[in-house]
Amino acid sequence: MQTIQKADHSVVGGFAGAATNGLEERNVATIPASAPSSLITASSTDEPRGQKVRAMLRARLGDDIFTSWFNALEFETFEGGLVKFSVPVKFLRTWIQSHYSEDLLACCRAEFKGAEKVEVVLRQPGNAASARADAEPVAVAEPANVARNGAPSDAGQQRGPMFVAPAPVGRTSVGGFEGSPLDPRYTFDSFVVGSSNRMAHAGATQVAETALSDTPGFNPLYIHSAVGLGKTHLLHAIAWEVKRRAPNAQVLYLTAERFRYQFVEALRSQDPLAFKEKFRGINVLLIDDLEFMHGERTEQEFDHIINSLLDGGRQVVVASARAPNHVERLNERMRSRLQRGLVTEIGVLDHELRLKVLEKRLAEKRANDPSFALGRDILALLADRLTESGRELEGAITRLYATWQYMRTPITPDVAETVIRDLVQGLEPRRIKIEDILRIISRHFGVSKGDLLSQRRHRSVVWPRQVGMYLAKQLTARSLPEIGRRFGNRDHTTVLHAIRKIEGELAGNPRLKEELEELKRLLSH
Repeated sequence: MQTIQKADHSVVGGFAGAATNGLEERNVATIPASAPSSLITASSTDEPRGQKVRAMLRARLGDDIFTSWFNALEFETFEGGLVKFSVPVKFLRTWIQSHYSEDLLACCRAEFKGAEKVEVVLRQPGNAASARADAEPVAVAEPANVARNGAPSDAGQQRGPMFVAPAPVGRTSVGGFEGSPLDPRYTFDSFVVGSSNRMAHAGATQVAETALSDTPGFNPLYIHSAVGLGKTHLLHAIAWEVKRRAPNAQVLYLTAERFRYQFVEALRSQDPLAFKEKFRGINVLLIDDLEFMHGERTEQEFDHIINSLLDGGRQVVVASARAPNHVERLNERMRSRLQRGLVTEIGVLDHELRLKVLEKRLAEKRANDPSFALGRDILALLADRLTESGRELEGAITRLYATWQYMRTPITPDVAETVIRDLVQGLEPRRIKIEDILRIISRHFGVSKGDLLSQRRHRSVVWPRQVGMYLAKQLTARSLPEIGRRFGNRDHTTVLHAIRKIEGELAGNPRLKEELEELKRLLSH
């Protein structure tokens, strides 16, 4: 009999880990259509509808989030507009309800007609879901880069795609004060270095190496960037590396929101002095999302703690979306102290770095499942289309992996475009048709539409055609294969070549830039 265990919340070496067993995906026989529809249960009707909801969740949220929080989710019933799922432990139920209830409801509405509400309940021994769990073994594996004591490890483990257990959530803990969750994947080894983040990475590695020495490298270290460019990754990496080097080091990682919450709780319990005492023995304090440090008393307490740690030679690392002089809530003294150390910005990822990030995330997926593969043309397409953040890139790889797991067919450019469409649609607000582009290009360059769509390769035709493809990519939501079809049934690689050709010419040709702006102006009217 398979026993479903409660999540382990052990604390070892200053880190607390929480792991939840994942349940293997299973094929479920379809129940005849004659089954009653007023009450759909896991044992009385087609449970594949519940499995489809799980598949939609995996595609919507990504493989990592799904395996962390939804592997143990089981469909129970659908009655009166209420879809009910169950999980084996209270921790999972609370987390799903507070963080993913809207996503779960959206997926249920797509599969269950009339679904109005979703409820996640604690699974009881003997019910349908438990009986199904009893019939299947559960494979549990540690994450490839996390050792048993919660610190990073170089020893990886090979796991099949359907036997991936959720990664234990690490938490720093000092004097009974529990920090914010640490992602075991966010290490220096998994951070991809490029021209836009090289200084921040160098500063973070030096801090991790010297934080406990008499002469710390940079104190404080202040990293700022837009969302999704890697500042949180570097803070987590510092915490993991310091604990790897010195397991007994007192390291505390906190988001500004958690700092504020803990301080408010201390005020409510009339014990603010005890709150302050918990920071006295800290060796390294890492604060994330500084811009969310709200509340006058919270800000004052934060100032006192930071000043006390810096005066005592303790290492402080801060991450924010803005530079210190642009964080309005900081007083002048705190702003000056944060600027005393190294202030470094992580810039936007260029094309080369985006490609390196995609290759790294693909390699991580292939380490667990070598049969998963993406062609260079797919990676190039993703690097060209997704330009906002590293999270977009990681999410795209995760979505393609989930799609591949579900379909078990090679990922083509068309499939890739479909999977990432919602990630890029917000970047293309202009409603311009390719037909409009063909018309303006034809008039501007004095070539016929027939020539643009033909197989002619004379420069007088090829150059206008390439400009048109570039504008189609910039100004419409059409995929590269779709643009190719509209420009004379050309392959998407031809479109990609045209786009890169124009981008390359733009660097040293100001007249071309002016010409493109004029064409855009004509198209917008």
